[in-house]
Amino acid sequence: MMTNWAPAACTLPTAERPFRVAEFDALFATHVTSVTRVDPTTLDLTLAAEAEATTLDLTARETECCSFFRFELTPTEDDQLRLRIGVPPAHTAVLDALSARVDHD
Repeated sequence: MMTNWAPAACTLPTAERPFRVAEFDALFATHVTSVTRVDPTTLDLTLAAEAEATTLDLTARETECCSFFRFELTPTEDDQLRLRIGVPPAHTAVLDALSARVDHD
């Protein structure tokens, strides 16, 4: 399991990073129904609607330690959720690693 995708800009203590990665892995494994790489700096995930509270909590905590992330959670027309994850160009490698963790096709 790769747990070193967090860049130096991340302020989450190193000892806590594996737990955060596990939280993302659980969200991805349980609730993601599709993945679309929009462009090098943007990733869209479609999630089951029941993941809303978990996703809002997790992304809020992630933004606190990795302020370069942009998370936008919106409902879709088919009663699911779209989580758009964006990063600045300097952090595309982080988005690549995150995308690789969710890409379970």
